[in-house]
Amino acid sequence: MAKVGKEELLHIAKLSNLNLKEDEIDKYLLNLQDILNFANIVNNANVEGLNITIGFNQNENVFRKDEVVVFEDNEALLQNAPEKERNMFKIPKVIQ
Repeated sequence: MAKVGKEELLHIAKLSNLNLKEDEIDKYLLNLQDILNFANIVNNANVEGLNITIGFNQNENVFRKDEVVVFEDNEALLQNAPEKERNMFKIPKVIQ
């Protein structure tokens, strides 16, 4: 089984935009190693004789028609909104 090194963990943290403190690194190394060990157990599980389509069913996605519905009492709808603008909910920007 491959062991995860500190450099690999820091690289993954950087890619994930995580700011790890020095005292957290050992804990994260153990957690990541546990995850990889479990993934290794799953990868090596004996699947001989299992039906490939296990869990398959005939259900299909059912989509509703996309319709605009006018809400009559906008003030009641927006009364608990932390912020509103032009009679709509105002939310923080999520894309940088």
